[in-house]
Amino acid sequence: MNDAAAPRPIVMLEPGRHKRAAGGHPWIYSNELRMDRAAKELPPGSLVALEAADGRSLGAATFNPHALIAARLLDRDPRRPIDRRFFAAKLESALKLRQRLYPEPYYRLIHAEADGLPGVILDRFGEVLAAQLNTAGMARLEDEFIAACHARLQPAAIVLRNDSPARALEGLPSEVRIAAGEIAGPVEIAENGARFLVDPQHGQKTGWFYDQRENRRFVSRLCRGARVLDLYCFSGGFAIAAAVQGAAQVLGIDRSEPALALAEAAAGLNGVGESCRFARGEAFAELARLAETGERFDVVIADPPAFVKSKKDLGPGLRGYRKLARLAAARVAKGGLLFLASCSHNVTPEAFAEAVRRGLEDAERGGRIILTSGAAPDHPVHPALPETAYLKAQVLALD
Repeated sequence: MNDAAAPRPIVMLEPGRHKRAAGGHPWIYSNELRMDRAAKELPPGSLVALEAADGRSLGAATFNPHALIAARLLDRDPRRPIDRRFFAAKLESALKLRQRLYPEPYYRLIHAEADGLPGVILDRFGEVLAAQLNTAGMARLEDEFIAACHARLQPAAIVLRNDSPARALEGLPSEVRIAAGEIAGPVEIAENGARFLVDPQHGQKTGWFYDQRENRRFVSRLCRGARVLDLYCFSGGFAIAAAVQGAAQVLGIDRSEPALALAEAAAGLNGVGESCRFARGEAFAELARLAETGERFDVVIADPPAFVKSKKDLGPGLRGYRKLARLAAARVAKGGLLFLASCSHNVTPEAFAEAVRRGLEDAERGGRIILTSGAAPDHPVHPALPETAYLKAQVLALD
């Protein structure tokens, strides 16, 4: 989409509904806007100038009249050109921060609103980029965004993982395609002194979960000489990190055969193939089987996919976390460690902590929380948008 110099359409907020936006919140909901005929007829993803009911400017935004989050603020200047130079500036700012955090080019480079690009996720796997453009506005600006990525980063390939459920809320199709360059297969990355294999085309999300980087570092350093169970192990992030740090035995469980194949290959890359075993299975069923045999582990790790994908799932999802905590705690040896996480943004830290507490109570296990944490710092939180702080994790030492 070419952001021409012609005046942008003006979309106005209802009287008294401008305070959140004026205070820095980047989302404007459809019920906060004056959805007149002109606004309703704008194409999804249009660039607009937002104004309060009294005519006060709020800034430039992308606009989708069919979405619940109808407008997403991009800049306080309503006339700011939203083009490749705009994207280049955002990339440069994000890049400077990541380079201060990490010495190697393996990180989340753009974390949506927190990095000033609503709807954009960009993970960097060395010379390969994997992006999600999750809003109609960013989908229309794809060419400018890709051009900026090329100009600043010179990647060998850019994979668009436009298969997030969030796109359906914007009326966008689900797709996975290579937007530029070529990619022959899995890509090798480095994290915390270990090597892993990432599949940006076919893996979950963008192919890797950088958000757990610091939690993997913390937990793995507690695994020397330990027997470790890693549930929902995906392609081996926690499992291999534990083995590299000296775990005696590691069992990784996941339902995805392709992910397990990457985990096994990565174990070989790190020279820990003999101490790692990966098996296909469903976590709750595997915990039930282990209960029957009475097998216990020094460290149990459970990093499941989101149990709560929408607010209507909150009750069942919290019961799921409670059940997971109960079953996982029962498999921890006396004096052992339990790591539990939730990536459900609809679950508050307080609700997750209570589900874990009740699960421990159900398992008749006592213990101490030794770490409460969230996502790694390459997943920054927008100060006015607490929804961006989605990851919650606890490490517990069990009696």
